[in-house]
Amino acid sequence: MKIEAFLFGGVALFFAVTAVGYGWWSDREPAGTTALTVAFIMSTLVTFFLFIQYRRRGTRPEDHKDSEVYQRSGPLDFFPPRSIYPSLTAVGFAIAALGVIYGVWVFLIGIGLLAAGVFGFVFQFQERSG
Repeated sequence: MKIEAFLFGGVALFFAVTAVGYGWWSDREPAGTTALTVAFIMSTLVTFFLFIQYRRRGTRPEDHKDSEVYQRSGPLDFFPPRSIYPSLTAVGFAIAALGVIYGVWVFLIGIGLLAAGVFGFVFQFQERSG
């Protein structure tokens, strides 16, 4: 994942330079500058994630030019069989987004549901080792 981290690092660098240039030459027009800044932050987040995964797991068979297909066979990772938490997180996010329009009380309900969904995601399989 080192190659992917460098790729997204380049994308993040592009968005950073573009955001600074756009903010400078557009008389500080807020919408475009904000969109480019958010794109920079998101691509930086992906870069950080990929770099951490590379540091944890090391190189993969597809990172080597002389690797064979059979070297990647076998189980890839653990995938949960079923879970309510993706739906709960999506509903919580949707209600929180509606709360921005309709009022703080709807927003707080959405944040509560969103927090419950994320908490469930994180701790659903905590007893599972490795």
